[in-house]
Amino acid sequence: MPRDLISSDLILRNIKPGDARKRITDGDGLYLLLFVKGGAHGWRLDYTVQGRRKTLSLGTYPDTGLKLAREKAASARQLVAAGIDPSESRKEAKSRQAAANLASKRAEAGLPILDSFEDVAREWFNTRRDDWAPSYGDKIIRRLEVDVFPWLGRTPVAEVTPPQLLVVLRRIESRGVLETAHRALENCGQVFRFAVATGKASSNPARDLKDALRKPTVRHFPAITNPVRLGELLRACDAYKGTHVVRTALRLLPMVLLRPGELRQARWDEFDLEAGVWTVPAARMKREKAGKLHGKPHVVPLALQAVAALRDLAPLTGPDGYVFRGERHHDRPMSDAAINAAFRAMGFAKDEVTAHGFRATARTMMAERLGESESVIEAQLAHAVKDSLGRAYNRTEFQAERKSLMQSWADYLDRLRRGADVIALPSEPGGRLPKAA
Repeated sequence: MPRDLISSDLILRNIKPGDARKRITDGDGLYLLLFVKGGAHGWRLDYTVQGRRKTLSLGTYPDTGLKLAREKAASARQLVAAGIDPSESRKEAKSRQAAANLASKRAEAGLPILDSFEDVAREWFNTRRDDWAPSYGDKIIRRLEVDVFPWLGRTPVAEVTPPQLLVVLRRIESRGVLETAHRALENCGQVFRFAVATGKASSNPARDLKDALRKPTVRHFPAITNPVRLGELLRACDAYKGTHVVRTALRLLPMVLLRPGELRQARWDEFDLEAGVWTVPAARMKREKAGKLHGKPHVVPLALQAVAALRDLAPLTGPDGYVFRGERHHDRPMSDAAINAAFRAMGFAKDEVTAHGFRATARTMMAERLGESESVIEAQLAHAVKDSLGRAYNRTEFQAERKSLMQSWADYLDRLRRGADVIALPSEPGGRLPKAA
């Protein structure tokens, strides 16, 4: 088809208002529509692609002169010749530019790239965070920020492949923290499932990677279950040369069956020493957020020995505030490392005993040595116990049984503390059963 029918730009400059022509044709589909935008004229290109007749706008005159209009038309014709719709190509280019502009603005605001793994992960986290205790949520987001986002965060969530994710997990695994690698995989899987549910991804690349990671060795808290050695530990605690606060905590910890953090943050207003009861607020127990907010407090029946130890400490740290207050800052509880540091100072290695290990000590020896009911023990440990059919959690509290249990346990510890004769269980190398007091 003929082209360049307009002889010069002068012809276009001489167009006057009231010109009767509707268009001036330059050939091969290119033409100028007159007075389409006030006093301006619009360049148009008619073309056919995939059997459809279409029109493309190429700008307005005089901003787009004759030469530039022909160059734009030539570029569009090349796309048509290649089977590409120049109109669709323009839309895609505008979309890419808009995305680039948005990404730039988000980067300036410190936000992740839209629909990237980090963007979707943070959306998932913000959706779920109210279901978790703050400390638990902090661990999850910190794990993603340190171990995943630096290498996978900018990748579009829909484009992440299992091999890409595995490389990131192998990096964690190479540090020897196998449990962290498995937890990171679990969190990533949750993010991808959220992405699938919200239409931002079509599959979960974390789904089949569990067996690709080395299995972590299950490590339980070290705990002494040999009566002779436990008696030695109890006597060492009584002779501890540290502060009276820490020494009292060492005496109480074996008797109350609580986690170290639940013990050291105890406050005087939680105790009824006359009744021999400690009521631990639900918010301080190891529970999901709903349980912390709306669950029942945990009741600890206090043996006579525990009440005596608390009465002895009350003149120093009571009658209000923290029972086990910090040495320097009385408005804070003692350090979470204080008890374990005391064990080390007394010569007990960390692979033999820890503060948390007393729960395992009690759980094992109450059942094996004293023949106490496991259901009552589990209730006192604040563990959820399923019923015999495994259909629901047993909510029985066994208050009377627990009171008897805690006194029997404290009496047993006293016998060991005094060096009572003990015999070994079949799996142990020596000793004799404690004689009745």
